[in-house]
Amino acid sequence: MASIFNALHIGYSGLNAAQIGIDTTGHNIANAETEGYSRQRVVTAAAKPLSVDPGQRGGGTQITEIVRVFDEFVFGRLSNATQNKENSDILKKNLEELSTYFPEIDDVGIKNDLQNYFDMWQSLANNPSNTALKVALAQQAQTMAQHVQETRAQVAGLQSSLNDQVKVNVDEVNRIAKEISKINIEINKAEAGGVNNANDLRDQRNQLEITLTKLVNAKVLVGQVETNNVIDSNIALKQGSYTIQIGGFNIVDGGSFHPIGMDSESNPNGYNDLYYERQDGVKIPYADRITGGKIGALLELRGSTIGTNGEFEDGFLQETINNLDTFAKGLIEATNNVYAQSATTSMVSNPLSFSNNQSLMSTDENFTSGTFDIVVYDIDGKAIGRRTINIDEGTLIDDSPMTLNSITGQINNSQDDNQDGNALNDIDDMLLATFNTNQKVFQIDLKASLLEQGYTFAIEDKGTNFAGVTGLNRFLDGSDAKSIALNRELKEDTSKIKGFKSPANGDNQTALAMVELQFSSVTFGNGFAKTTDTIYGYFDTLVTKVGTRTNSAILANDSLTAQYNSIKQEYDSVSKVSIDEELANLIRYQTSYGAAAKVITTIDQMMTTLLGIKT
Repeated sequence: MASIFNALHIGYSGLNAAQIGIDTTGHNIANAETEGYSRQRVVTAAAKPLSVDPGQRGGGTQITEIVRVFDEFVFGRLSNATQNKENSDILKKNLEELSTYFPEIDDVGIKNDLQNYFDMWQSLANNPSNTALKVALAQQAQTMAQHVQETRAQVAGLQSSLNDQVKVNVDEVNRIAKEISKINIEINKAEAGGVNNANDLRDQRNQLEITLTKLVNAKVLVGQVETNNVIDSNIALKQGSYTIQIGGFNIVDGGSFHPIGMDSESNPNGYNDLYYERQDGVKIPYADRITGGKIGALLELRGSTIGTNGEFEDGFLQETINNLDTFAKGLIEATNNVYAQSATTSMVSNPLSFSNNQSLMSTDENFTSGTFDIVVYDIDGKAIGRRTINIDEGTLIDDSPMTLNSITGQINNSQDDNQDGNALNDIDDMLLATFNTNQKVFQIDLKASLLEQGYTFAIEDKGTNFAGVTGLNRFLDGSDAKSIALNRELKEDTSKIKGFKSPANGDNQTALAMVELQFSSVTFGNGFAKTTDTIYGYFDTLVTKVGTRTNSAILANDSLTAQYNSIKQEYDSVSKVSIDEELANLIRYQTSYGAAAKVITTIDQMMTTLLGIKT
């Protein structure tokens, strides 16, 4: 026979279940606005009954577990959407910033500076001896060069800023991963024995996972997914071993943490290079393995692989810098190649990047097979000597002993240029070409006797780009967007600017050739990769790449943001606390608590009656 105390226990179990239900509901309400919190539910079941005649007597209720309503599949989609959105947000933000460096609209930007620059050459062509126009041309050339330099510096500054952000965010990844590994240990302790669910700890871990996926494409690998449709069809939880992989390497393995390493001292520019250190101490290059999230976007823009020269081999910002350098290099060489036809008394090259025993065509410079003429003028501007210099696959800048296989050899070789039988009026009698092997500088000078007579000489190129590459008689200094500038001597004394080809009065052929240059085909090359375009055409292509990439990022961001919002709404509908629902549950548990209390009150009265019976 069941004891009356069994009935008392049944009432107590009801009170206890209602109390725990109220506690859980209150916990839900208190955390309704806590980011990452999943609503919790109390799971009850009938307690084990007493087996007595004439049948089993109920044992009340018992709490089997408190579970969180969480769908791992929806959470996985939310993680992916969060990662994609953050990646897109960073790309959009920085590409929009990059676009502001190229404001190619009316009266603004490098292209406008180019147009004004060539317009000044046209003005000089109309009046080649006007000193004021030379001053104006010099000023416009400096303005154009300065704007190119500033634009490159802005892009490089943005790249440097992203490099700093890479360090900050990788440190954050390491911090989060370490925190997750600690939480894993706490979860294992809390859930030891398989009785309790570490709901709040798991919520904390999931929130850290979301934060991690904002930063990088982190893959969370767990043993298996278990559902519980009896309690709630929305419940699908991962159980078992826990690992986080980034770029194919384990960053978190249960309670163990393996940080991402950074090194900024191994390259001359101080860029933060990433590596993963194995247990045997081997450091594996890691930046090119990281994709997605904020860091993935930063690396996609900044670059991930550092070359032997200390610069990035990839990255859209590095590509833009390279394109600016290539544009400036092409502009400098094309301008100087034309300006070399203006007569002078001495030509000295820039320090060259190749040696005297290397053929010109085997270098990565913009030489082209063909010929150029060296022309000598008398004091009246009459051409009195001309020699054609050939460049082919075997041509060197200089050789010893002197042969016709080098530029110096072809200039200094004794030959009858004028076909007049006079051995004293040829180019080799008027000019001397030398090459300083230590400084790697090529030079052509008038011989002293002709210099005293007012003679000059010039280079008329026929497609080799020799004067432009070497910088002979240059109008622009520099070799890239960082160093482009008006020639220092011309900057100091603008009267030395020449619009003529020969020193004859009224000659404006060089100025006219400069005007035509803006519409001519120019070879643009950075290394062995070369392309041919007009100056405007190449710059338009550069700006179009930036604009197209930016527009694509904006459109993608709109789509990914809409996708994220949709998935976030789905996730909230599953796990987020509904105040209305919790208030309804609160009323339900309150009623249950009152009913259980009534049961106990009734039992109390029964016991009073029982104890009041007198024998």
